[in-house]
Amino acid sequence: MSQTKATLRQYIRDNFILGSQAMNFADGDSFMELHILDSTGFLELVSHLEEAYGITVADEEMVPENLDSLDALDAFLLRKRAA
Repeated sequence: MSQTKATLRQYIRDNFILGSQAMNFADGDSFMELHILDSTGFLELVSHLEEAYGITVADEEMVPENLDSLDALDAFLLRKRAA
């Protein structure tokens, strides 16, 4: 697992998963399908990505292909940092 994925997994566990038993989810699992994030959660995630990684997420980039799993987030951040 990449360091980015590990960091994002911890952020999601700390901020979106309630209870002492942190839910286990795979890198490719959909945040929407597992009800980990809702629309407000995605906005909070985008804000975190912009702050923590120094990127700007354009409106047209706010799609499941970029934001709906750890795999998608990792690939998205790699593309954004390479640009």
